[in-house]
Amino acid sequence: MILLTKLVLAHIIGDFFLQPQKWVTEKETKKLKSPKLYWHVLIHVLLVSVILWDTSLWSIILIIGASHFIIDATKLYVQKQETKRLFFFIDQSLHVLVIVICYYFYSETLFSIENLITKNNILLFTCLLFLTLPVSVIMKTIFMKWNISELTKNNESLEDAGKYIGILERLLVFLFIIFNHWEAVGFLITAKSVFRFGDLKESKHRQLTEYILIGTLISFGIAIITGITFTSLL
Repeated sequence: MILLTKLVLAHIIGDFFLQPQKWVTEKETKKLKSPKLYWHVLIHVLLVSVILWDTSLWSIILIIGASHFIIDATKLYVQKQETKRLFFFIDQSLHVLVIVICYYFYSETLFSIENLITKNNILLFTCLLFLTLPVSVIMKTIFMKWNISELTKNNESLEDAGKYIGILERLLVFLFIIFNHWEAVGFLITAKSVFRFGDLKESKHRQLTEYILIGTLISFGIAIITGITFTSLL
């Protein structure tokens, strides 16, 4: 595990701490003609070399350096302005995948799919999956009874912001419960109430206040019940 930690540490330092924004901008403009691309790859090679400090692992250093260059160069030519966010996550996922592969090939850890497909892991994945889009659809269906668009007609919001906020809060509540940190659930509810206080205070619509309250209680309630169910079934 220490090998994996070292490789991830080198990646984090190289990609996020030692890569200024102006380097990123120049790479996107000049692509393979940008010296910053090659400096960036060289920094990763040096970081991995220093952090590993083991000449017997020289092949990992070459793999990390070569793969980093190929992934970054490909991204520069494939991504467009409107797909930058998507390719950022694809880029990072590929780098992490290379690191994980190196770890399993150069350590004594044996990877087995049977170790992943266990009763507890399947149950955990099912609960986490349920708390994302399915609960969002359930709540959307419940609120079809009220025409809330009329209440928020003149108050613009980020597209799908409510859906993603709900997904994140349910996942957090679920994780807090399965790790037996109920106090964190209370803190999360309090934090959300503080942020919502301004909306409720400025709004003169009682229906909007009730809508927010019902939505919060349903979202947290489903997450709590799912968490309790998960811990009970273990």
